[in-house]
Amino acid sequence: MSLKNHYYYDEEKCEFIPIEYKRKEQIIYNLSVWILTGVMLAGLGIIFLSTKIGSPAELALKAENEVLYKQLESTKSALLVLDKQLDDISKRDNEVYRSVLGLEQIDPEARQAGTGGNDPYEEFDVYNKSTAELLRWTASKVDNLERRLSIQKLSLEEIKNQYNINREEMSHIPAIKPGSGILLSGFGMRYHPILQYSRPHNGLDFRAEVGSPVYATGDGIIKYAGRRGNLGNVVIIDHGFGFETLYAHLSRFESGIKKGAKIERGQEIAKSGNTGLTEGPHLHYEIHLNGTPVDPLQYLFTDTTPEEYTMFREIAETNTNSMD
Repeated sequence: MSLKNHYYYDEEKCEFIPIEYKRKEQIIYNLSVWILTGVMLAGLGIIFLSTKIGSPAELALKAENEVLYKQLESTKSALLVLDKQLDDISKRDNEVYRSVLGLEQIDPEARQAGTGGNDPYEEFDVYNKSTAELLRWTASKVDNLERRLSIQKLSLEEIKNQYNINREEMSHIPAIKPGSGILLSGFGMRYHPILQYSRPHNGLDFRAEVGSPVYATGDGIIKYAGRRGNLGNVVIIDHGFGFETLYAHLSRFESGIKKGAKIERGQEIAKSGNTGLTEGPHLHYEIHLNGTPVDPLQYLFTDTTPEEYTMFREIAETNTNSMD
C-alpha cells in the first residue's frame, strides 16, 4: 500500500502541484496502516471468540463442568446399585429375619421413608435443566438412602434383641449353608434332567464333589439316616419347633450318625455324593416347616453375606433345571 497523492494549488501557475513524499515517509505510512489493520482484526477476532466460544477462563470452566457432570452420572449409577442392595437387604429383613423371629414386618412404604413439605432442593434451579435435574435426583436419593439405612439399623437392633431372647430356639433353626459349594438350582417347579419333565423341586441343589463335607444347619436329633428312593442316601434331622432338614445323594455317613443321635449346628454329618437319581454329584438340601417344604434360601442368614444371598437368589430365579 502506498500513500495517495495529495496536491496543493499554485496561485502563480494557476494549477495543482502534487506533493512528493520521501521513501521513509512512505514506509512509515505503510507500516502504520498494516499495524492498525492487524490490531483491528485481532480485536474483532477476540470479540468473536469471546462471544461465540468463550474466554480461556470460560472454556476451562466449561471443561470442568463437563467432568463434574460425568462424575455425577457415575455417582447416579453407583447410587442405583446401592438402592437395589438396600432393597434386597430390606426384603430379606422382612421375609427372613423378622419372619423367623415372629416379629411384625415393616411396611414397604414405611421403609421408603418418604418426605413431604417444601422443596428442599430448589437451590439447584439456578443451573441449566439437565444439571438441575441430576443434582436434584442425586441429593434426593442420598437423603432417601440415609433415612432408609436408619430404619434398617433400628430394625436390626430389634432383631438382635429378639434373637437374644430366643437364643435357644434360634440355635435349632436351620440357618447356615449345608456345604461350601455354590447354588446350582432353586426351590419350586424345575425341569428334571433325567425324567425330562417339570415337577416340584422341594429344596436347593448345591455344587459338591463326591466326598465334600456336609454340615447340619441347626441343632437337632437325627430322625433318619439311610437309603430313600431317588434321593439316594439321606439324613433327616428333627430340629424341633416344627423344623426338619433333609440332606440327599450322600456318599456316606459320618461315624455316630444314626437315628436318635444329637447333632449341633455346623457338625459334619456326611459326605456328599451321587447316589440316587441325579445328573451328577451335588448336595440336595430341603427344609420342612410343620411338614411342608419351604424355600431353604430364605433361611440362609447366619453365614451368607448380602452379596452372596443376592447371587443365590438370581441363580434360583434364572435356572429352570434341577440336578435331581
